[in-house]
Amino acid sequence: MLTRPLIQTALPGPKAKAILERDRRQMSTSYVRPYALVPERGEGCWLYDVDGNSFLDLMAGIAVNTTGYAHPRVVKAVTEQAQKFAHVCFSDFTHDSAVTLAERLAAKLGGGYRVFFGNSGTEGIEAAIKLARYHTRRPYLISFAGSFHGRTLGSLSLTASNAKYRRGFGPLLPHVVHLPYPHPYRPPLGASPENVGQAVLDYLEHLFRTSLPADEVAAVFLEPIQGEGGYVVPPKGFVQGLRELTQRHGILLVADEVQSGVGRTGTFLAMEQEGVQADIVVLAKGLASGYPISAVLFREELSTWTPGAHGTTFGGNAVSVAAALATLDLLEEGLMDNARRVGEHLMQGLLELQKKHPRLGDVRGRGLMIGLDFVKNRETREEDPALRDQVQQKAFEKGLLVLSAGPSTVRLAPPLILSFEEADIALDVLGEVLREVGA
Repeated sequence: MLTRPLIQTALPGPKAKAILERDRRQMSTSYVRPYALVPERGEGCWLYDVDGNSFLDLMAGIAVNTTGYAHPRVVKAVTEQAQKFAHVCFSDFTHDSAVTLAERLAAKLGGGYRVFFGNSGTEGIEAAIKLARYHTRRPYLISFAGSFHGRTLGSLSLTASNAKYRRGFGPLLPHVVHLPYPHPYRPPLGASPENVGQAVLDYLEHLFRTSLPADEVAAVFLEPIQGEGGYVVPPKGFVQGLRELTQRHGILLVADEVQSGVGRTGTFLAMEQEGVQADIVVLAKGLASGYPISAVLFREELSTWTPGAHGTTFGGNAVSVAAALATLDLLEEGLMDNARRVGEHLMQGLLELQKKHPRLGDVRGRGLMIGLDFVKNRETREEDPALRDQVQQKAFEKGLLVLSAGPSTVRLAPPLILSFEEADIALDVLGEVLREVGA
């Protein structure tokens, strides 16, 4: 294992610079390119670029590479399946491994769930929207400010983490209502950190009394920990209160676990730590260690739609399914526990850094899903996106890969194989970065 990232060239190096220029000329201008990384290969938690520079990866392709890069068990499973067949269109023709994966996923929720496979998180959310409306025959959907559910038209209608995602694409789906998310560090509705959860629930009840008929709401879409919105953990009791409220009004609760699920927080679902079961759960990102797949799990009694009411060409792709089965094996053999233990270690180290750096306003998260929120002033908690961007860029220049989230947060979402030693390397580099940017 490397003991330190190794940067041998200016960044980007000559090969990376040439590829980035070709990319600039040829590719869609909608791509973001937050920093000048052009990877060539990866191993474990380490990425190597085309110029031979090595990076410790704490972003995992945005919380996707659960088992790191080129895990031999995943590579073996994918290779063996590719030698048999990759695709038969699961919407029309079943196969054993996909049914096995569905059975294993349903069992993790205690049984009583059916499964629909797609290709991505946004496709999973689209399926959940359609199912909720189809089953309930109700038009309204509720989401939260700061949420990110995807960029296709239905999921985009729920997304509210950044106006740029929605600008120019209207009109979006009608009958979508956004609530404030109960952010303990920056409480909405004039609430305090201690009562912000109840304040949001009271506000929803107010809407039911005044402008939003509860009996016309199909579903509430919730990220149990917000992802793109800034890795925000809701206050204790909020998710349970929301579950009770939705049940009282016959409203479905949809848990978007696209980023928080599949062991990232130390349990298979982040919802498990709230003691709550959702009616519909959407998984994607980390489910197959980098291979495209999503899974929508929904309670048995919701499966009222008829054959052909919804489908997909590539969902349930046999190679992605093989990767997902190998990923589940590794999670059950210790990776979830590793996420919890190494995550606790990383969190403690970050809290120590926070004591030394007053502009690191908040450190929050669970397992290996941690957000660092940067502020102009710790007393006012005013967001500092410029400082956050400096931290991200400086970390890249030192060989540590992190990504932004929300207005002023750096997110840490490494592969779940991250070791204690690698976490300490990351802490050392982050300490250097914070000193150099004057945080």
